[in-house]
Amino acid sequence: MRYWLMKTEPGEFGIDDLAKRPRKTEPWDGVRNYQARNMMRDEMKKGDRVFIYHSNCEAPGIVGIAGIVREGYPDPTAFDPEDRHYDPKSDPANPRWYLVDVKFERKLRRTIPLTELKAQAALEGMALVRRGNRLSVMPVSEREWKYILSLE
Repeated sequence: MRYWLMKTEPGEFGIDDLAKRPRKTEPWDGVRNYQARNMMRDEMKKGDRVFIYHSNCEAPGIVGIAGIVREGYPDPTAFDPEDRHYDPKSDPANPRWYLVDVKFERKLRRTIPLTELKAQAALEGMALVRRGNRLSVMPVSEREWKYILSLE
């Protein structure tokens, strides 16, 4: 099992939205970064755990936990001209973009804000706190995962 962090904007689709979905499950669509796509397509496996991180909001931070319930498959939004994630260069015969399905597990007892995460010496090597990292999907080590949960 591996651990991940996935960013989302709560005004678009937050942890509460995931919790309200049928079966508390949602395709994590619309990712349009090749490095993040590669992780979803090639590395995320069923049973992996995910921190849900709210970004682009008043208090960015880790808000909950989800699990990967379906491994990478082509993102259908890339093929739909009516969808805001449409990519005319993506071909169903040779898909450019992939997604995974995530399932809500629980909200954290409190949001762990980015400012607090950055202040933790134990997390100084974590991708999330490194300067200039803007990936929407990133790996989290088992040590980082356990440490972050201890902050809850």
